[in-house]
Amino acid sequence: MFGMEDEGLFEQLFKMLQSSGPVNWNLAREVTKSLAGQPQPIDPTVAEEYRELAHVAEVRISAVTQLPSPEPGELNPTDRATWAAENQQSFRILVEPLGEKLSGLTNIDGMPDLGDMGAMLAPLGPALIGMQAGTMVGFMAHRALGQFDTGIPAMDHDRPYVIVPNLDDFAIDHGIDHRQIRLWGALHEVAFHRIMAVEWVRGRFVELITAFYDTVEIDTSDLMGKLTGMADPMELQRMLGESEDATGLIQASADADRLADVQAFTAFIEGYADRVVRMAGSELLPNIDRIEAAYNLRRTEPDKTEQFLQQFAGLKLDRARAADGETFCDEVAERWGDDALNRVWEAPENMPTLSELTDPIGWNARVLLDETSL
Repeated sequence: MFGMEDEGLFEQLFKMLQSSGPVNWNLAREVTKSLAGQPQPIDPTVAEEYRELAHVAEVRISAVTQLPSPEPGELNPTDRATWAAENQQSFRILVEPLGEKLSGLTNIDGMPDLGDMGAMLAPLGPALIGMQAGTMVGFMAHRALGQFDTGIPAMDHDRPYVIVPNLDDFAIDHGIDHRQIRLWGALHEVAFHRIMAVEWVRGRFVELITAFYDTVEIDTSDLMGKLTGMADPMELQRMLGESEDATGLIQASADADRLADVQAFTAFIEGYADRVVRMAGSELLPNIDRIEAAYNLRRTEPDKTEQFLQQFAGLKLDRARAADGETFCDEVAERWGDDALNRVWEAPENMPTLSELTDPIGWNARVLLDETSL
């Protein structure tokens, strides 16, 4: 299929495709670095302001929630590139299962005979997932306001972050005082940090994501067709260099009930955090209504990270449902008191289902019926 003059190209492609696991993290890092840009050190004065605001946030949040404060973790005000580098594998739970499904790509029935290219295709699955993992974190670095704004528990660490240039842009875009946005961001990050410190929260997310990916079915027919038609190794290199083109070659579907479980989890976590931030910050943030409206609108806007997960894995996080989560928390507390709402944190089974987010009475009947009256 290819001549000897292609030997150099084969060698380059072979090196690029090498991976020791289901995800080519070396490739992911290179993609992330190219998207996140160069490190831009944060002004020490601004960094110190954020840390002081985080201490204020700790005190204010302690007054409105019974969630225990974890071991104090210094808030990390950071730039996009540094956040991306330190969170490269923080969201691996979202991509590694896909890599495992694609790692046996060359063993799929009907796989075309690609001759000399066959040696490179065994690691093609990890390379594709690595490229998408890098793209995902690279896009997150430009959009997320902090760890809280990913809506996803980090797997590698529990360090609190705010991404300073993104919060600055958020303030400018909506014409809101920077000092208020900084306090609001610190409140959100501290609230999220406390939620993540609940001993079963991360484990529960892993369980739900694992159950979801167990039902994922991947259609690689478009990819197989693309590979069959390749007559030049440069075509494979170009395909790997165009993340959107590569993503479009693989389609996924999954069980709707398992997806609903994941959506309920993220909606409640974000909704509860929204409630805590409002309660803790309303007296200090004159523009909190404007800030919340802007943030909720932002959750409804197209997001490349979510688009990738939906197309490549069938995983639609639907972060706009956080509004349902906050309303649920407000109604439960109003009807049955804060102690009733705090029952959620006693066990993962007490979390509301997706339907219960808009039916707190149904949640009461399932979780609190023996202790409260309707």
